[in-house]
Amino acid sequence: MLLSSLSFYAQPGQMSGAKELAHLLQDIPTEIPELVSLVQGLAVHIFWAERYGLNLSEERKSEVNLRPLYPKLRRLLELDPAPLRQARPLERRLVCNCRDFSLLAASLLRHKGIPARARCGFGTYFMPGHFEDHWVCQYWHASQARWVMVDFQLDALQQQVLQPDFDPLDMPPGKFVLAGHAWQMCRADQADPDTFGIFQWHGWDFIRGNVIRDLLSLNKIEILPWDFWPGFGPELNTAGESEWVFWDRVAELTLQTDAHFKELRDFYQTTPRLHVPAEWLE
Repeated sequence: MLLSSLSFYAQPGQMSGAKELAHLLQDIPTEIPELVSLVQGLAVHIFWAERYGLNLSEERKSEVNLRPLYPKLRRLLELDPAPLRQARPLERRLVCNCRDFSLLAASLLRHKGIPARARCGFGTYFMPGHFEDHWVCQYWHASQARWVMVDFQLDALQQQVLQPDFDPLDMPPGKFVLAGHAWQMCRADQADPDTFGIFQWHGWDFIRGNVIRDLLSLNKIEILPWDFWPGFGPELNTAGESEWVFWDRVAELTLQTDAHFKELRDFYQTTPRLHVPAEWLE
């Protein structure tokens, strides 16, 4: 199962394909510190922009709505036609969020044949006592035979502000809580659902939303943090027990990706309610 999983994540998916722009990725570095620097030189986080002294127009802010890699690359070239290895000035970087940093990273690694996957969940290092809505990226470290978790978003300024007590290039367990683990923690009364979320949005339905996003991402369908469609189902405070059991199963699958890879893929493919609108993949 591990070999099937690694083969799957080493290839671009519908969201991470570069199409006719694939030639731009030929000289992308494969060493993680260099790749982190490259991604950070291409993107600026929408919520951190003002801290960098960047005043974004509404048009520029709308760049966070670009889903797949391909339109992101096209927009990057519109802003600055320089090679991707060349860091852009702040005002010519693509406006992104944590999902985009993770998708960019996973996409670039996959184009080099390195297994990688964006993961959706919650960061513990943004606010004390709070699990912040967040995405990171995992890549397969071949010589160590393990998945390494990297926060590609945390540049020098963000690390100075947040003061993380870990290496963002090799995150230890517990610093980032996968969505499925967050669900299980709350189901076992080990955590308060209202401590998971962002801004005014939090609670059970928010956690479920991230469980869906992580399951889809594990199927190489990395949707936006605010994407919503009827497959989410009813609000959980009005849902019957069968709905809760369904999401228990989804959460479990997202935490056993390699051991039950075929089962995870089959579950997604045979569960129509989890399939996103086709136009999101274009």
